[in-house]
Amino acid sequence: MRKALCAEMPELGYSVSATTRSPRPGETPGVDYFFMSREEFARGIEEDGFLEWAEVYGNWYGTPRQYVEEMINSGRDVVLEIDIQGARQIKQRYPEGIFVFVVPPTMEELARRLTGRGTDPPEEIARRLSQAAEEMECAHEYDYVIVNDEVEKAVATLKSIIEAERCRIRESGDSQA
Repeated sequence: MRKALCAEMPELGYSVSATTRSPRPGETPGVDYFFMSREEFARGIEEDGFLEWAEVYGNWYGTPRQYVEEMINSGRDVVLEIDIQGARQIKQRYPEGIFVFVVPPTMEELARRLTGRGTDPPEEIARRLSQAAEEMECAHEYDYVIVNDEVEKAVATLKSIIEAERCRIRESGDSQA
């Protein structure tokens, strides 16, 4: 969904996350993720180099601070693909941010998508499904919820949210997303 959104709205910035997990087949370092050793990641944590970070499924994931702040300072809206732990941390630092929770149409469909990727063993898929069920209970913490049943429809909905938020009148009188 993210790739389709960025293709339709190239003015958006996209935050490439950092991770300690190994690259999957076809993933490009610096495009899909910044792949780091646990030592490099720990150093980034110590140096406050992440806007948010969390351990997820046995690996560390984080949003590089400088990368995002440069895009924001250039006037771009920035899309982050993060889990609930990361969203909570970002919300503390950027309460003016807009938080969108993207959900699959059903848990069965999520299981089908995870299995269809062919990148994770069955026990990993089971763990991800369990975690997803818990995270769904946190949807009320977000500003919007989008059901990702059809990519084109979900992207159109997200584009509408972004456009509407850009037009919103803020307390300061500014209109910004």
